[in-house]
Amino acid sequence: MTWLLEKINGGLVRAFLIVVGLFWLVPTIGLLASSLRSPEDMSASGWWKVFTEPSQLTFASYRKLLENGDITHSLWNTVLITVPATVLVVAVGSLAGYAFAWMEFPGRDWWFLGVVSLLVVPVQVALIPIAELFGKIGLFGSILGVILFHTGFGLPFAVFLLRNFFAEIPRELLEAARLDGAGELRLFARVVLPLAGPAIASLAIFQFLWVWNDMLVALVFTKSGTQPITVALQTQVRQFGNNIDVLAPGAFISMVIPLAVFFAFQRQFVSGVMAGAVK
Repeated sequence: MTWLLEKINGGLVRAFLIVVGLFWLVPTIGLLASSLRSPEDMSASGWWKVFTEPSQLTFASYRKLLENGDITHSLWNTVLITVPATVLVVAVGSLAGYAFAWMEFPGRDWWFLGVVSLLVVPVQVALIPIAELFGKIGLFGSILGVILFHTGFGLPFAVFLLRNFFAEIPRELLEAARLDGAGELRLFARVVLPLAGPAIASLAIFQFLWVWNDMLVALVFTKSGTQPITVALQTQVRQFGNNIDVLAPGAFISMVIPLAVFFAFQRQFVSGVMAGAVK
């Protein structure tokens, strides 16, 4: 009887999670269906009409999107901003996290406390001062300026996350590597990094999603030639509110890329989030 109740409860939980997942996917499915319909069909009926009239489906909007130089250029700008900002945060955060976890230097705990305190600084507070600084040094409006801003604000969380993960590595393992003659850099590259794969994957996903979906920082720090896809789509809505045949496929591409990244690294993400929860 207990076994039967457990099976029923497990089935109900799975059914509930499936329903929640389907509801979560409804906006994405609706956007995909809209991007595959003509403007005339979209103005005549809702996107769900494609299930009864699949002949409405067409790739004409995607062909038109590829002919829109502003959208395609902004999509490339998004890649140029997101990938370096993610790589820099992971690389610098890993090195700093290892140093705070296992290297002895004066004021280590106080320096770490200072880094952690930066987590409470809102992005909005730094927009104007950093914009003035970038204007003086010639970085305002450039892709490099946006990369540096995202890197700077992503590092406190990266250092905090990776330092706590590195601190869980057994000391005996590191001491054994040191006895074998491994220096700090060799120890970091050959021992620590392979063990930190799940945590680094989780950090990379967080940073990638944050930078890819950002619009506030991009609105402030970019110009017409350096705008990412989020700002380009917002500009299209403001200037050409009726060109849904460009906005729908552009918005879907902007959404599906971070979704694909998340699902590709889902297993590592879950492992990294759960790391340290159970010893």
